[in-house]
Amino acid sequence: MPPEIIKVCGITGVADALFAAQHGATALGFVFFRGSPRYVRVETAAMISAVAPKDVLRVGLFVDEKPAQILHVKRAVNLDVVQLHGDETAEVCRSLDELRVWKAFRVRPYFALQEIEEYSCEAFLLDGASEEGSYGGSGRTFPWSTAQQAKRHGKIIVAGGLDGDNVGEAIRQVDPWGVDASSRLERRPGVKDREKVRRYLEAARSAQ
Repeated sequence: MPPEIIKVCGITGVADALFAAQHGATALGFVFFRGSPRYVRVETAAMISAVAPKDVLRVGLFVDEKPAQILHVKRAVNLDVVQLHGDETAEVCRSLDELRVWKAFRVRPYFALQEIEEYSCEAFLLDGASEEGSYGGSGRTFPWSTAQQAKRHGKIIVAGGLDGDNVGEAIRQVDPWGVDASSRLERRPGVKDREKVRRYLEAARSAQ
């Protein structure tokens, strides 16, 4: 079965957002981390959010941001979900308990599933390990068996190196609540390749 969440992240323009939504994305991701090549200004994200279909989730990605700023952006962009992609503590997640929160973890060689046990949020996103100082967008996969094991802790979103060639296999192996792709769907950072987006969404939606 296709996952409930099929996300295209790193959206920076209206055309890419509408194309993804029209071809089956159930969530669009906006990166509010200034250190990312996919960073989008709040004003731009708000404009995109205003014209995107109502039934597509707007997900804001933050890295070690202050809760007050997260709440400000959430209201300004009309976000449905806050994705914490840095080194946020369980206490930070609890301070945002009135919001839908997805906590991301980078699966490095020394990653232990016990790390996520103390967190309380709607879902856990497992991402491929990126370079030091980089958060997401690495284009690297990780052993999907880790995601399979993580399902005992809650809803799991698989990210990291997904595209039309491997997302179907990731879904078959893990049966996750969601999948998320970004850098593998680009022509250049922040600009999507429509054929790659179409193939990813088609493969995710048709996965058995």
